[in-house]
Order: sequence, then C-alpha cells, then structure tokens
Amino acid sequence: MDKKKRLLENAKNFLDAWNTQDVELVVATYTPDVQYRDPNTKGFVEGSDAMRKYLAKLFVGWDMHWTLRELYPFDGVDGAAVLWHASLKLSGKDKGVEVDGMDFVIIEGDKIKRNDVYFDRAVMAPLLEK
Repeated sequence: MDKKKRLLENAKNFLDAWNTQDVELVVATYTPDVQYRDPNTKGFVEGSDAMRKYLAKLFVGWDMHWTLRELYPFDGVDGAAVLWHASLKLSGKDKGVEVDGMDFVIIEGDKIKRNDVYFDRAVMAPLLEK
C-alpha cells in the first residue's frame, strides 16, 4: 500500500475512534508513549494513562463529530497534516458550532506517536456563554 493511502486509512481510523467517544478505542489508536496536545491542553498530554484521563473528562463534557477533509503526507517522516471539519456541542445542549482545523500526526507502525491539534478556540465561545 502506498504511503498516502496508508496514512489516509490511519486518519480515517483515528477520526472514527474519536467519533465513538469511547476512551479505550481512542487510546488504542495511539502509542503507549503518545504526546498529544490541542488548544485546550496546557502543553503535552504524555502517555496512555494521561491520555485516558484527558479523554474521559473531555468526552463527558462534549459531543463531537469529526470528518476528514484532506491529508498531506510529510516528507522524511511517517506522518501527515490531517485537515478536518468538526461539529461540537456541550453534552446535553442543542446549540452547536462548526469548526475546521488540522492535526499534525507522526505515526509509528499503525499508531499515532505524536498528535498536535490546531483550530480556533474562539468559535467555541458562544457555547460557553451563560
């Protein structure tokens, strides 16, 4: 299988896992020594146990759905820029927002070793107003 096709399959698998909001399914897409960060973390979430804890808290508070838009493989390293579209809403609420963003992922085998997530958090502000 060529590199782009393999990376596309990996991206679809990890976004599908995130869409389940099942902590263990998501953690299984990452290496045990994963480094993960997004605009809501303070630095990296490091390792499976920390990732599990982060996801458990995240998934209780939010309903999310991710759709793959595009993928751009990196040269010289096994990874890609994964562009996505997401629907986000607070759990139990009707009002939601749409946002586009991207993940930079480094792959080891068929798992994600590093995941840097980028999107504009400002789009979430209307959901957080009281």
